[in-house]
Amino acid sequence: MTNKKRQKRKFNGMSYYDVQRANSEHRNKLHKEEQKWLKNNGYKNVGLDNVINLYEFLKIIDNSLEELFLEADRIGNKYFTNQEIEKFNQSLSKELNEIAEEFDKQFPDTEPVITDFSHKTNNITRKKYARKKGKTVKF
Repeated sequence: MTNKKRQKRKFNGMSYYDVQRANSEHRNKLHKEEQKWLKNNGYKNVGLDNVINLYEFLKIIDNSLEELFLEADRIGNKYFTNQEIEKFNQSLSKELNEIAEEFDKQFPDTEPVITDFSHKTNNITRKKYARKKGKTVKF
């Protein structure tokens, strides 16, 4: 009998173990609740099909919501003239300022901040403290 070597399947140029390792690294960056959600919804890091599904799902999660909105905004701006974009930015700025003013009305900063600059810090004490904590202090 001849001993044929199996052709190793690759996904995006990575071997099965490379994809598993990438999944583990990405999954470990997620919060514990998100990791539990993945486990409860059947996203496993064992078995070729499961590993590929998890990899693709984690790739989607990596594109944060903010990045998706920025990309959508960039694509949408192709269809507007510079004047329309400028007009929109001005109206957005006006709305944000009104929201900030309303926020300040709802949540006023009632405590005044007082900074006393009359004392000078003792540099020797600061150096000793930094030496004890292992920090460097530049003067």
